[in-house]
Amino acid sequence: METTRWLASDEQRWWRAYLRGNRELDVALDRDLSREGVSLSDYELLSMLSEAEGRRLRMSALAELIVQSRSRVTHTAARLERRGWVRRTPALDDGRGVVLELTDEGLGAVERLAAAHVASVRRHLVDVLTPYQFRALGEAMEAVRDAYASDPTTPASPCEPC
Repeated sequence: METTRWLASDEQRWWRAYLRGNRELDVALDRDLSREGVSLSDYELLSMLSEAEGRRLRMSALAELIVQSRSRVTHTAARLERRGWVRRTPALDDGRGVVLELTDEGLGAVERLAAAHVASVRRHLVDVLTPYQFRALGEAMEAVRDAYASDPTTPASPCEPC
């Protein structure tokens, strides 16, 4: 029988600080973008499309990229499609897939929203930390990301129901 490796007091303190800080940061970034009429999830989806080749991605690939369920991406896409910022089209390589494309109007929205988002990220994270702390945070999160990418025990799409 396996025994539990409990967190040491410092590990517990850092873990709880991470949980609280992560939640506070998400709330602050989402609140700032909501003043611009979008959510953080909306902006993340739009920005990933703006950086994709041809401003297009399969919805399944987009869901993996932004670590959201396919159904959540579908709901977000429908909301953004009503605004004229994205359009859904069938994938050319198979009839089952759907491609999400950023429209010119959507690109304009991303360009307008980017300044507000970057200012928010600076105010709530980058400027709160020293450059050393920010680099360490980035390196730590890269290690976490890479561990999930290479872990064969993790489902291929961690955000899909098992």
